Amino acid sequence: MNPRPATLSTGGMVSSSHPAASTVGVRVLMDGGNAIDATLAMAAMTWLTLPGQCGIGGDAFAVVREPDGSVWTIGGSGFGPDGGDLAFYESQGLRSIPADGALAVTVPGAPAALGALHAAGATRSLTALWAPAIRAAERGLPCSAKTRGDVREVQDAIAADAGLRSVYLPDGRLPQVGEVLPQRELAKSIRALARDPRSFYKGAFAEKAVEALCAAGAPFSGDEWVAGAEVHPEAAISGIYAGAVIHQTPLPTPGWMVLQQAALCDAVVGFWPWLNAPAIDRMASAARMAFQDRLAHCGSDNDAWKALLEPEAIGVARGHLDRRVAPTAMIDARDGDTTSTVAVDSEGRAVSFIHSLAFTFGSKMTVPGTGVLLNNRWARGAYLIPGHPNAAAPRRKPLHTLNAWVVTDTSGDLLHVGNTPGGDGQVQWNMQLISHLLDHGLDPAEAVSAPRFTVFPGSDADVIGRPLELRCESRISEQVRDELEELGHDISLQAPWGAEGSAQIISVDNTRGLLSGAADPRQEGIALGA
Repeated sequence: MNPRPATLSTGGMVSSSHPAASTVGVRVLMDGGNAIDATLAMAAMTWLTLPGQCGIGGDAFAVVREPDGSVWTIGGSGFGPDGGDLAFYESQGLRSIPADGALAVTVPGAPAALGALHAAGATRSLTALWAPAIRAAERGLPCSAKTRGDVREVQDAIAADAGLRSVYLPDGRLPQVGEVLPQRELAKSIRALARDPRSFYKGAFAEKAVEALCAAGAPFSGDEWVAGAEVHPEAAISGIYAGAVIHQTPLPTPGWMVLQQAALCDAVVGFWPWLNAPAIDRMASAARMAFQDRLAHCGSDNDAWKALLEPEAIGVARGHLDRRVAPTAMIDARDGDTTSTVAVDSEGRAVSFIHSLAFTFGSKMTVPGTGVLLNNRWARGAYLIPGHPNAAAPRRKPLHTLNAWVVTDTSGDLLHVGNTPGGDGQVQWNMQLISHLLDHGLDPAEAVSAPRFTVFPGSDADVIGRPLELRCESRISEQVRDELEELGHDISLQAPWGAEGSAQIISVDNTRGLLSGAADPRQEGIALGA
């Protein structure tokens, strides 16, 4: 299991996928800031520590549980280009949207989301909260093994962009682990964004971004950038599992898919031994059904997901799973490049936050002279399928992989806050984490390090028709894997810790006033108590 035990605290706590991010977050709590302040500080630092996963030019989502028990969310994702309808891509001879370059980009939602999160509950200025990240960008941070590996993965594309090349290929070579990588242009952009997040969408920066994208062939008008500035708090969506309440992010995120899986697994998985073959089979089958329903019915601007969560629909779906009626093949899934944080303060305020560029280093395109790397969410999320509710269309946001969650009891008392990156793995692994916590009473360290399994395909837009697989870390016993094969699963064996993801969890013992937290050992993160 996890080589580190859970971190304990009676004050506040943070957890992230990098020690530097957790450090700035816990310092904010120790200086009297709240969980929202800590989240904002960690978000900016991860732009530097995990640059292949997140950035100013990405998207961001959060779930916030207030001390009074109320729960709200922030959703920051943007539109594709106003000229990006199916006819445009057909005229380009494209059957799918390219993953690299200007055509892959949506208007980044992260700046607007962070601005809205700050306005809704922060106690410190963004200038103060982002000062550590600005200093780190100016001076440079040591290149981690993770970042070096990410650069190697997309080295040719990085070499083609002057902004990326100047930072991540010093003297035209891969950076060494520990080599300091300054990002002075990005430092200036973070400083400007801290003064006014809306400046990202109107004015000189927006004009420069749209000009660069249009010059590279993307049909942006500029109006969709102005519209991207509007982000406001929204209600969470919620469902019951094991007697507790799961609060999730709404569309365009797949938060509803976690709630659907929970409804299909409730009062079933918890009655089987932990991670035995029937339990894994049930959770894997529920995940496949959720992906099938997402592909068949859902878009960011319809409410088809609501019908899928109605009691009658859940009853029918549970009947299918009880009879083991197999779903059909769907679109292939990929792991994503995303990172996330969790924070709880001494007042009981909790934030689950997640942000992403979509795939590694996003579109591999920076806005010239700014250090800002743009996402490739349009390529990942939007389909070029005529008539599909998730087909590329002006002022339609593509469906997302990011989601975040908080678990309370039915009285609103905080029980757990968590999340994980991982593309289409997210909705599956989040369900597994919640089951570990609620069905089997695992502590955060045990939950984040538990053996992981992943159904493929998921519902990414780029590859269609791959064979069905159930990918299992080899720590799932051979006997269980053999039983799963007898149940009809095509098992693909992964390394002991090979399932990717980087889960974060903080749990609350309300009787003892105790927080316990842990970061996934699959990456280098840590949980720290205040």
